[in-house]
Amino acid sequence: MTEAEEVKAAREKAGQLTSDRPEIAILDFGSQFSHLIARRIRELNVFCELYSCLVKIDSLKSANIVGIVMSGGPSSVYEEGSPHVDPEVWNWIQEKKLPVLGICYGMQELVHHFGGKVEPSPKREYGYALVERVGSHGQEKGDLFFGIDGSGEDNIVWMSHGDKVTALPEAWESIACTDNSPHAAVAGPLGAHIYGLQFHPEVTHSKRGKDILKNFCVDICSAPTDWKMNDIATEFIEEVRNKVGPNGHVIGAVSGGVDSSVAAVLLNKAIGTRFHAIMVDNGCLRLNESSNVVARLKEKEGIDLHLVDAADRFLTALKGVTEPESKRKIIGNMFIEIFQEEAERIKKSVPKGDSVDFLLQGTLYPDVIESISYKGPSATIKTHHNVGGLPDTMHLKLIEPLRELFKDEVRELGIALGLDPQSVWRHPFPGPGLAIRILGEVTKERCDTLRLADDIMIQEIRKAGVYDEIAQAFAVLLDCKSVGVMGDGRTYENVVAIRCVTSKDFMTADWYHMDYRTLGTMSNRIINEVKGVNRVCYDISSKPPATIEWE
Repeated sequence: MTEAEEVKAAREKAGQLTSDRPEIAILDFGSQFSHLIARRIRELNVFCELYSCLVKIDSLKSANIVGIVMSGGPSSVYEEGSPHVDPEVWNWIQEKKLPVLGICYGMQELVHHFGGKVEPSPKREYGYALVERVGSHGQEKGDLFFGIDGSGEDNIVWMSHGDKVTALPEAWESIACTDNSPHAAVAGPLGAHIYGLQFHPEVTHSKRGKDILKNFCVDICSAPTDWKMNDIATEFIEEVRNKVGPNGHVIGAVSGGVDSSVAAVLLNKAIGTRFHAIMVDNGCLRLNESSNVVARLKEKEGIDLHLVDAADRFLTALKGVTEPESKRKIIGNMFIEIFQEEAERIKKSVPKGDSVDFLLQGTLYPDVIESISYKGPSATIKTHHNVGGLPDTMHLKLIEPLRELFKDEVRELGIALGLDPQSVWRHPFPGPGLAIRILGEVTKERCDTLRLADDIMIQEIRKAGVYDEIAQAFAVLLDCKSVGVMGDGRTYENVVAIRCVTSKDFMTADWYHMDYRTLGTMSNRIINEVKGVNRVCYDISSKPPATIEWE
């Protein structure tokens, strides 16, 4: 087996499609900014992937790596138990003469490994800093700082460190400094293409940070700038065809959200009616959601979509349940049960000689990052909205065409595939649906109440022209009632909360500063048009400390 074939086999085993694409490998040492490094490099149209800093050599050899970026992290390189790159990985990097860029802790790891010295700094640096260039570095194309003036705003960077380099390895040089750090940027021996930055070029506070990353990835590593969704769409379609084969069938769940819609359109363009989409109406969808999805994906896009009306089964199972995690697990288990039933039906219906071998899952790259980041995934705040893996008894191989994409890239891919903009730019909707936006017991009556309130809210933000300014908007039905006055009588009815947030990556979010007139119209309409509601509140909590969803 050739090296290229070994690469392809290893990547396909993980359910990935872009098997031999040249990439920048990011070794994650636990920095809160690691995902930002990946996003900034992708914005350069350069493909990159994130690996744990403890990654073994076989994983890296399975990819076509043209350069290495080492992230920051909260540890100190000189402390016992701090993370370090595996010696076999170091040997491999040096054998292949791969360019390396260390950022913050990553720079200190480079210096520490090659024999320099890192010590606690008497004065820590957190926030903005001014760097001053040292020596002649930056004058020639191929230098890390090429094209960066080194004066005025070009000098502004973002620091976040308590340790600093106090002695460089032999033949290394300092190429930038600050008042506190004599080695704010360093370069390895001439021709080695090893660089370190004490500051964070991936955050927007570092004014020319993106240019520095471009110099490294494109000019120094010679990474191709072909990670563009218009081109990738055709490539993905061809790879799906090759993976599934001429007689293979794929089944997959769709919800109407952007991720499952884009994945479904991609599979349909690749293999047509050999892709079988299943939509399960759990009784907790938005107003007219199932009929709208059928119209959009089945009637307009021509996808083989089967709608399963299981509202009664779900609502019966949820009767009397009020605890959020219990709701999620009941819905998740019920979904798996129904999905298995549908999968068996599809298996019996395919032509003789064909086989149902694959299961489509809409895994995105942030899910992958969370699972492989150094120190493992974050503590469970709540079960992930997406249904996890289906039982092994289904004997299906995964196909995850979106697993290497960030959310914004999924949207770009959707546009490239011809999906209408309204579908592509829909706000996220949780897998359990309205069940986790109804605090307390979930009943058909309470779902109907929330459906109407939520629909009015969406109508009004669209009418105000602010839907696209908001990352996520929804209504919540509280598990309490309030006293009100309507006409000449006293009421004691339900309370609805409106939640609208802005966010770039949904890891953090701020409440959307809605125009008062829009809020007023929204409140008046909900109270007047939705029976049983006499009060509307607006949630002004940010994430953190609050989460975006209420449950």
